[in-house]
Formats: sequence, structure tokens, C-alpha cells
Amino acid sequence: MAKKNEPIILVTNDDGITAPGIRALIEAVHGKGRIVVVAPDSPQSGKGHAITIGVPLRLDPVDIFDGIEAWQCSGTPVDCVKLARDKILKGQVPTICLSGINHGANHSINIIYSGTMSAAMEAAIEGIPSAGFSYLDYSFDADFTICKEVVEDVADKMLTTDLPRGTLFNVNIPEVSREQFKGIKICRQANAKWVEEFDERRDPHGKKYYWLTGEFKNLDSGNDTDVWALENDYASLVPVQFDLTSYQLKEKLSKDWKL
Repeated sequence: MAKKNEPIILVTNDDGITAPGIRALIEAVHGKGRIVVVAPDSPQSGKGHAITIGVPLRLDPVDIFDGIEAWQCSGTPVDCVKLARDKILKGQVPTICLSGINHGANHSINIIYSGTMSAAMEAAIEGIPSAGFSYLDYSFDADFTICKEVVEDVADKMLTTDLPRGTLFNVNIPEVSREQFKGIKICRQANAKWVEEFDERRDPHGKKYYWLTGEFKNLDSGNDTDVWALENDYASLVPVQFDLTSYQLKEKLSKDWKL
């Protein structure tokens, strides 16, 4: 039974409700409020801010987190947040929303493609202070010990700070030992990109098909970026905004262009 004035912590991810990362996140915030989990029923990595509009969505309760209310959704990470607000919480506004812990990096430009961060962004659009967490270890049996400490630290700050509407954090955690880990550094997003190509192959029938391949290129030499922090054994925390307006260019065009 929920306690009066107890924080509501909405938890989601993009790796699916059975992924080890979401269990680690739940363990990190256990006891800090009423935890409500709504996550995809299968992996949804790379879906970005996609929503489901052409097929029905399924939402089913699951009992896999020792007494914590949890639901699996047939849709995308963003669908999960939307359904959580409308159908599970029935208009109650979560105190915070936490997404992850993702298996793999979501630093720099990766935020654009990330289902983990898009779920957190959707909550932030609704005015809920939100954070997405990603771990630079892709293995299914990754050790989330340091990750859980980072989640707990960030969640505590979020629950005890009067944050502005639309607050969104992108948190990435390096794969390092306890001795190597240097703590959390507040950063900016690095200027980086993927240099991509499609590997062309043929199936047994001789028809062509393609696999997307690529290499991540950091174009930023700054020592205040998320990529730099992770390379130097820090967890990176980047405050993110979903207003994509280029205000500097807007001002320049207002002066220079006669339209």
C-alpha cells in the first residue's frame, strides 16, 4: 500500500523487462518510494522516440521483481511511458522517471537513436524530472555494482532537489574496477558521430541483404565532454534539453535574412 506523500518512481528501459540492467536499477532505488515499472516485453534498442500507431498495444502485469508493481508492454519505450501515465498511474504524476540501465553507451550523438533516453525524454516532456542510465558493458552478465551506486546518487539528488520542469539527464557509466572509478562528472555532450556503411551480403537464394556497420568517431578534443569523462574513468552526467532550436543561428538569421 502506498504511503501518503511517498515519491512515485517510474522505471522503464529499452532492453526489455527481463534485462539485468532494469533489475539493477530497481535494486538501486528500492526503498526510496513507490516503484512502478512499465517496460517493453522484448528488446527495443535503437528505436529512438518511435511510437506505435498502426497496431494495438498490449499491457500485461508481471510478477518478477519481488512485490514491485510491474507491467510489460508490446510497444516502444516511449509507448511504455505514455501508457504508464494514462493507464497505470491514471493521471498521478511520477516524482521522477528513471530509464535503463542500458547495456551499451548512449553518450554523445547516441542519444538521438537511444530508446533508453527517448523514454526518459518523453517523461521530461510531460514535466517529470527524468534520467537515462547506460553502462559501457554490453555483456548480459555485466557487473552492475558501480552502476547501482551511480543510480542511487543521482536519484537521491533528483528526489531532494527542486528541479525545473523538463529536467533530463543522460548518465553514462564506464566499465572500470572499483579502484579505477573516479566518480560522477557533469559534462556537455561531445561532438561525435558514427561513420557508417552497409555490409552487403546474399542469402541462400542469392538475394541481397544488408547489415549496418560503423565506427564511432569523436571529433571533440575538449576535456569537459561525456566521451572524455568516460575515457578517463568517470561516469558522465549531461543535462539534456529537447528544445532543438538553434537560438544563436535564429538571432543571426533574424538580423541577416530579409524575409
